[in-house]
Amino acid sequence: MSILWTAADFVQAMDGRVIGDIKPITGISIDTRTLEAGDAFFAIRGDRFDGHDFVVKAFESGASVAVVDEAHADAFDPAAGALVVVPDVLDGLRALGQAARARTDARIIGITGSVGKTGSKEALKIALSRSGPTHASAASYNNHWGVPLTLARMPADTRYGVFEMGMNAPGEIAALTRQVRPQIAIITTVEPVHLEFFGTVEKIADAKAEIFEGLEPGGIAVLNADNPQFERLSAVARTRAERIVSFGEAEGADARLEQVALHPDCSCVDADILGTKVTYKYGAPGRHLVGNSLAVLAAVKLAGADLALAAVALADMQAPRGRGAQTVLSVPGGTITLIDESYNANPASMRAALDLLHQTEPGFRGRRIAVLGDMLELGEAAEDLHRALAGPVEDAFVDLLFACGPHMRALYDAVPQTRRGRHAQTSDQLVKSVVTELQAGDVIMVKGSLGSRMGPIVEALRAAYPVADKTTETAGAA
Repeated sequence: MSILWTAADFVQAMDGRVIGDIKPITGISIDTRTLEAGDAFFAIRGDRFDGHDFVVKAFESGASVAVVDEAHADAFDPAAGALVVVPDVLDGLRALGQAARARTDARIIGITGSVGKTGSKEALKIALSRSGPTHASAASYNNHWGVPLTLARMPADTRYGVFEMGMNAPGEIAALTRQVRPQIAIITTVEPVHLEFFGTVEKIADAKAEIFEGLEPGGIAVLNADNPQFERLSAVARTRAERIVSFGEAEGADARLEQVALHPDCSCVDADILGTKVTYKYGAPGRHLVGNSLAVLAAVKLAGADLALAAVALADMQAPRGRGAQTVLSVPGGTITLIDESYNANPASMRAALDLLHQTEPGFRGRRIAVLGDMLELGEAAEDLHRALAGPVEDAFVDLLFACGPHMRALYDAVPQTRRGRHAQTSDQLVKSVVTELQAGDVIMVKGSLGSRMGPIVEALRAAYPVADKTTETAGAA
């Protein structure tokens, strides 16, 4: 494995005090559960755990060095491994991230948005990788520690860097984008998410627009022309960006959808990307992903990468677990299709997931079943926003609704009785009813905010029914 940081550059970036001899650094870690030999371990103090409690474990796992604060410098045996001592470990990680940003000549793309930032980041990673070494955030590392960690992990020879930025409060994206310093900044969309903290969608838009504060000179803003907040975002972007590029179905969009064919496992798209006609397949299903793919390809072209290669690469996209991944499971008499949307939820992503459920055809005598948990952090509008999903549930031809949580009661009561499965206050109380209800041919979609704990329902279904082999799957589909 190649060296990510020399000992000298590593120490100089943080202006740290060294104890012991530092071995070659091939990676950066803040979690001993995933630490690999050669990683530098940063003992970050979090809400629940203090990384200093795991320094010994890090050395046992092969860490090349541990970064600790002054208060813990004397707590470890120097014979166990080398230390770099700094006043604050998280600040040290930020400093290392800034050093990584300073040493690279890569084209850097920053992404935020109420919905779709992680999927767009993954699509950009795949698309840009066809044109050169590409570095991107792992998972959803988009917060105050995830962004500097991703920066610190960026190799010096990176050609394209993709960074996701999230927020729960005003000012958070501003702090992150000043570290990332993107040449291209994408806002996928603005929706009523975190209303509990912001109050209005307009204030959410203003917080997302903070991404432009870190734009490099000559930077480009990529905005959703179909979103009601487009003009508000554009007004802010014009104060920072040299150019604004729009994407969507709207007339005059710079990256414009011309035609789309939606399929259960993919989408086939005709688009005009900044004057270039492109036909491509997007490997994961869902119309909302098609819209974001326009922003992805626009960014690819703006970054100087090969647009044709990028378009071909998008066929390799797959929906990740918790974000639309589909699994065929064997049940008595055939199979069912499980759509795992359990990672998180808000009104926009819930509508998109219901649309995906509608798009997925049940088997013979099968039904569309939705298992929905509370959407959280919606403030005083929570009941109304949950109740408003009755229309999308109807439009998706949902045959049976299972609902979880106090807010979802509003939706459950709003649908016809013939479509009600069961409502429960917690997902644990709902598991047995969902598992025993399924029959051959059903399509079931599970979605809710992380706090509503819908993931265990997905795991219970996987535990109850084995993954179908190809022979079983074909028979079930017939």
